[in-house]
Amino acid sequence: MAFDFKKEYKEFYMPKNKPMIVTVPRANYIGVKGQGDPNEEGGDYQKAIGVLYAVAYTLKMSYKTDYKIEGFFEYVVPPLEGFWWQDDIEGIDYTNKSSFHWISVIRLPDFITKKDFDWAVETASIKKKMDCSCAEFLTIDEGLCVQMMHIGPFDDEPVSVALMDKYVEENGYINDLSKERLHHEIYLSDARRVAPEKWKTVIRHPIKQWRKV
Repeated sequence: MAFDFKKEYKEFYMPKNKPMIVTVPRANYIGVKGQGDPNEEGGDYQKAIGVLYAVAYTLKMSYKTDYKIEGFFEYVVPPLEGFWWQDDIEGIDYTNKSSFHWISVIRLPDFITKKDFDWAVETASIKKKMDCSCAEFLTIDEGLCVQMMHIGPFDDEPVSVALMDKYVEENGYINDLSKERLHHEIYLSDARRVAPEKWKTVIRHPIKQWRKV
């Protein structure tokens, strides 16, 4: 049976819909960086998603090609994730989506190296007839975070974030959002097939301890 990150690492991909504190280990990702409204039809965000999946599935299916990855085992492509921020705005202004900066990512199994990644970018560009050169091999170490499952539209996320903020404060932590530690979302629903009120999104914020409770 193929390795499934969501099932093997439930604490990171399938939290309950109430806040919890976790320490997220360092991991490698396919990443594409950009700016702008993610809902823009044919915009940079949607193009970035196409690149991510082209590279991700090239790596997943590599065992059926002449290119062999050392230590390879079959796996399910992990869910799409995103890191988000806006310049000079505290929190998030959902009414001004054009000002979003984002890093869209898909997690990579540990056995995939930069060399394997470079092969996949080149191969996907040729086979899919699309420029995948914007994809980057990223290593992200999130560390101490608060997270919860948000159920509903993205524009309703402030309700869940408020619950996380309250939980953090009550347990002796503070948010540690910065240019290096960003608002993080993991998308577990197919927005094309699931009604917005049923969308499942993991929301994760970096935190640090400031007092003992």
